[in-house]
Amino acid sequence: MTKTRKIQPWRRLAETIQTLIIIGLPFIKIKGESALRFDVPSLRLHFFGLELWIEEFFIVLIALIFVSLLVIFITLLLGRIWCGWMCPQTVIADFTSCMDKAAGRGVLYKVLALTAMFMVSIIIAANLIWYFVSPYEFIPRFLEGGLGDILWGFWIVLTVIVFLDVVLLRQKFCATVCPYAKLQGTLFDNRTLTVAFDTRREEECIDCMSCTKTCPVGIDIRKGQNNACIHCAECIDACAMVMEHRQKKTLIDYFFGLPGEGGRILRQNVVLIGTIPAAFLVFFISLLFIRGPLDMTVLPNHTYQPRMLSDGRIINSYIISVRNRGREDADLRVNVKGIGGKVKIVPDKAIHVRRGEIKKFPVYISVRDVKRQESMRDVDIIIESVQDTEFIERKIPFIIPEDK
Repeated sequence: MTKTRKIQPWRRLAETIQTLIIIGLPFIKIKGESALRFDVPSLRLHFFGLELWIEEFFIVLIALIFVSLLVIFITLLLGRIWCGWMCPQTVIADFTSCMDKAAGRGVLYKVLALTAMFMVSIIIAANLIWYFVSPYEFIPRFLEGGLGDILWGFWIVLTVIVFLDVVLLRQKFCATVCPYAKLQGTLFDNRTLTVAFDTRREEECIDCMSCTKTCPVGIDIRKGQNNACIHCAECIDACAMVMEHRQKKTLIDYFFGLPGEGGRILRQNVVLIGTIPAAFLVFFISLLFIRGPLDMTVLPNHTYQPRMLSDGRIINSYIISVRNRGREDADLRVNVKGIGGKVKIVPDKAIHVRRGEIKKFPVYISVRDVKRQESMRDVDIIIESVQDTEFIERKIPFIIPEDK
């Protein structure tokens, strides 16, 4: 007897894991901060132990480009597997299936279903906010009645939007509103993974309509490919259950291309397109590793022009702005190289910069016995940490005035 292969338990497992990750991620702390959260007041993104400041958001842009290209690659290879297995819209619809059953039930069941949907919407809306306001701050403020008008406003608006979505749209969103469904036709080729009806065995179909009745977007997969199909495999399991009684395999299944016309999974266009997101991933990871905790800007101090003193010393002044992007306070010293002669730097003591602080201060570089064959030379000004080996340097022009 043919053994039925059920796909839905694996889908539910994938959806459960995704739900636990999305809900639990704001509660995970790494180095004292949320694992993933954008802090609006400080304009910082907490990313798994790293802090990305607003001026570093080009790194986030690289990550978004990588994700976009990865979606194109996965779609070309595995079709709309994301839609059917991992998309939050699908996950929410699957876990709130009581709404699909409410149409044929009494008033009491409908009221209970709507109440349950409203509670789910409140939790989902709060979870979205937790990616901007830590739940360790949000929940105590809520219990104390101190959320404030802005947070309350966002929570109410998001709750209403989610509630209308889970009650009115559900899988209709996938078939009508979702732009990904419209784009998939341009991304597929004749070897992309699809859910399809095996037309070679068409005469075995008994027109039980199980596949159509169980389809969450209401299509008949037997009529061929449809942009509304989200590859959830509900029809596969439904057909498998019917065909099991006839000791035959399901007529609907996952196929790479059309049934009977499958080919290699790793084909030329897949390999070529796959290298692009891989390159962006390497670029993104390298940017994360090479970024340092210190950032510095050096500008000429226009209130103190370059000058030569009577004893032959030449003094240039600069305004240095240092940002400490690290997680600890830092004591920093100023150094300079590439100038020659006897150098004196003011201030010559360590400068304390608190975590997250931007400190701006003037620096005076005094040089004696410098060679005067040129009127300007490029030198390196260095900010180095007293506590560790962190440093940052910038090239600046050192002006050598004419001897009058």
